[in-house]
Amino acid sequence: MLNKPVLVESLIVFTIVLCVHAVVWDRYSWCSVALAIQAFYVQFKWDRLLQLGGAVFQFRAAANSGLLPASMVIPLLGVTMKERCKAAGIVYFERFGIVVASTGMLVALFLSVIAVGITKPVPTNTCILTGVAGSIIIYTMKHSLTVSEVIEVLEVLLIFVYLSMILLYLLPRCFTPGEALLVLGGVSFVLNQLIKRSLNVVEGRGEPIDFFLLVAVIGVILLGLFFTVLFIFMDSGTWISSMFFHMMTAVLGLGVIMPWLYRLIQRNPLFWLLQFLFQTQTRVYLLVFWTFLAASACGIVFYQNAKRSSESKKHQASTITRKYFHFIVVATYVPGLIYDRQLLYVAAVLCLAVFIFLEYIRYFRIKPFGQTLRHLLSLFLDERDSGPLILTHIYLLLGMSLPVWLFPRSCAPKGSLSGAGALVPYAGVLAVGVGDTIASVFGSTMGEIKWPGTKKTFEGTMTAIFAQIIAVALILIFDSNVNLNSSYAWILASVSLVSLLEAYTTQIDNLLLPLYLQIMFMA
Repeated sequence: MLNKPVLVESLIVFTIVLCVHAVVWDRYSWCSVALAIQAFYVQFKWDRLLQLGGAVFQFRAAANSGLLPASMVIPLLGVTMKERCKAAGIVYFERFGIVVASTGMLVALFLSVIAVGITKPVPTNTCILTGVAGSIIIYTMKHSLTVSEVIEVLEVLLIFVYLSMILLYLLPRCFTPGEALLVLGGVSFVLNQLIKRSLNVVEGRGEPIDFFLLVAVIGVILLGLFFTVLFIFMDSGTWISSMFFHMMTAVLGLGVIMPWLYRLIQRNPLFWLLQFLFQTQTRVYLLVFWTFLAASACGIVFYQNAKRSSESKKHQASTITRKYFHFIVVATYVPGLIYDRQLLYVAAVLCLAVFIFLEYIRYFRIKPFGQTLRHLLSLFLDERDSGPLILTHIYLLLGMSLPVWLFPRSCAPKGSLSGAGALVPYAGVLAVGVGDTIASVFGSTMGEIKWPGTKKTFEGTMTAIFAQIIAVALILIFDSNVNLNSSYAWILASVSLVSLLEAYTTQIDNLLLPLYLQIMFMA
C-alpha cells in the first residue's frame, strides 16, 4: 500500500523540479525529469527494504528513505548555478555547474541501482525505468562534458562509494538513504575539489575563504576517521587515551591541516585568520555580539539541565525550548548577512569545525568534558538522533550556512544576484530560522487541523508562510543590496512550496528545506 505522505512529498518535489526547469529548460531538464521519475519508483523499493530489514547498512528508523527529495538537490543546484553563471558570462563556473549537476545525477543513479540490485525478486519495471533514465543521463553527459570533466565526475562517484561503505558501517542509524546521499555526496565533492586544487595550486586563483572551507571540512572528517580506527584498539574513556587524543589533534592540526592550508592560500593560516577577523571595526562588533549570543545559548543548555535535575531525570526539552536555538541562530546570521557576509562565511566554517570536534569529544567520552557533554546534550535528543552521533545541531548550522557558502559570488559582480536570487544567502534564515521555527511553535500550541497522514498542522504551515513573507519585507527594508525586481509571485510560490515540503517530509528539514529554497530563488 502506497504511503500518502510520501506521495504528497513526491508531488511537491516534482512541482519544484518542473518550476525550475520551466525557467531554465535545456538538455539537462530531460535528465532531471527522468531522474525524478525513476527515483520516485526506486524510493518505494528502498522503503520496502528498510521495513523488511533487507538494506545492507542500518539506516535511521521512523523515516522513509527520502530518495526522491535528496536525489534532486545536487542536480538542481548545478543547473541553476550554470544558468546564473552563463547569464553573467563566467564560463569557468558555468562549466563547474554542469559538473555539479552531472555528478549529482550519477551519484543518485548509483544509489538507485543499489536498491534495485538488492531487491528480491528483481523489480523488472523499475529496472527498465532505471536503465532508461541512466541511458538519458549518460548520453547527455557524453555530449556535454569534456574528458577531464568526465574523469572528475567518476572520481567523485568513486569517493562516494568508499565513503559510504566506511561511514555507514561506522555510524549505523545516523542517516536515511536520502540523507546519506546528500551528506556523503557533498563531502565526496568537497574532498575531490580539495585534492584537485591541492595538486594544481595557482597563486591568485581562488579566494582564501573558499580554501578555508574545503580544508576545515575535510580536516575534521579525516580527524574523526583517524580516531575511530584508533579507538577500536584502545578504550577512549581513559585519561591516557584522552591525553593521546588531545596530543594527536594538535599534531594533525599543526602538522597536516595548517601546512595544507598554507600551500593553498600561500600565507600563514593563523596570521591570515587573525588579520581577517579583526580587519574592521564592524567585524569586531559582530564578533562581540556573536560571543554574547553563544554565551546565551550555553546558558539555555545549563538552565534546562538544572531544571531537569530539580524536576525529573526523564525530563526532555520541549519543541518550543529547542526553537530558542533557532531564534539565536537567526539573530546571529541576519547581522552577518547585512553587514559582512565574508566574516559570516568564515565564522560559520569555524563553528562547524568546533561543533564536529565537540561531538568527537562527546562520542569518544574524551576527558575531561566528554561525559559532561553527553549529560548536557541528552536533554535535547529527539527521534532523529537514533544513532551514536547527535547531529541535529550540526544540521541546523549547515542549513543556515550552506546558502552562504554555495552563493555563486563570482557570478554576482555587485555582490548580489538579481530578482529572487538576491535572497539566496537568506534561504537558511527564511526556511529554517523563520519558517520551520514558526511552524513548530504555532503548530504545537494552536494547531488543530492536521495535514493528512502527518503530525504537522495547517495553521503551522500557513503561519510559517506568512512569517517568511514578513521576513522578506524586513530584509528589503534593512538590506540595501537586495533588489527583487518585482519577482514577488515567484518568492511567494517558492516559500509556499518549501513550507508544504516541511509539513510532509520525514527527512532532516534543517538540511533539506534551505537547499530547496535556495534552488527556487536561484532559478
